[in-house]
Amino acid sequence: MTKLKVGNIAPDFEAKNYLGQTVTLKEFKEKSQPIVLYFYPKDNSPVCTKESCEFRDKYQKFIEAGAEVIGVSSDGEDSHKSFVSKYSLPFTLLTDKHSKLAKLYGVNGILLPGRKTFIIDKHGIIAGIHDGLLSSTSHIDESLKIIEKLKSQI
Repeated sequence: MTKLKVGNIAPDFEAKNYLGQTVTLKEFKEKSQPIVLYFYPKDNSPVCTKESCEFRDKYQKFIEAGAEVIGVSSDGEDSHKSFVSKYSLPFTLLTDKHSKLAKLYGVNGILLPGRKTFIIDKHGIIAGIHDGLLSSTSHIDESLKIIEKLKSQI
């Protein structure tokens, strides 16, 4: 597995969201829409909840910049539904039960699943990467800055 870097083509993916609908990277490229794809270890854990709620609180800014936010963890659809409902998350969460997406994107942890965020531009090119298991929110503002920079390049 090659380590992904800024400037690489983001691997295409297909996964089910918490409603059982298939979501692909291709659909966002077809809409010329950048995405923030964040991998997190576990629904309802303190650090992951803080991270997801921070994305929720800044979600409108991402939308205004033309981007979509997508969370990914190995939790199942029922766990995601509960997590979305409990914290009023306005974005979709993808189920990655067998860590297929995590492996595809090089997201791994030693004791816990990894925490990594990819900013993918409208052409499917990785424009930013943040890697940090214990930093739950520091990358969110940085992700927004990258998205806003991409918007200004239109």
